[in-house]
Amino acid sequence: MRMHRGSSKGASDVPGVPEALPLSASPPFSVVFDVQRGGRTDVRTLSMAGRTTLRAALRSVGEFAEGSAVFEAGRSLPLDTPIVGPRRFQVVPTFSGG
Repeated sequence: MRMHRGSSKGASDVPGVPEALPLSASPPFSVVFDVQRGGRTDVRTLSMAGRTTLRAALRSVGEFAEGSAVFEAGRSLPLDTPIVGPRRFQVVPTFSGG
């Protein structure tokens, strides 16, 4: 076993696998948000790689996650849902400003 200065672990010929892969390791995909507001639909598209939560993706496109209901195929989704591939969501703001 070889040791180097400052290390308490033996070195091996095989490098260790990193615990977290860089985002570039995941192929990018698109997530589409159809935001329903005042009888019109604003379409927002986000290109992303890797896993992220629905809450973080909504914030990335400028929506208030805590003030929105998110649906996919007519079913309501929790904001901590991880997005792992191309998806399309319907977003309905649940509050009004003023």
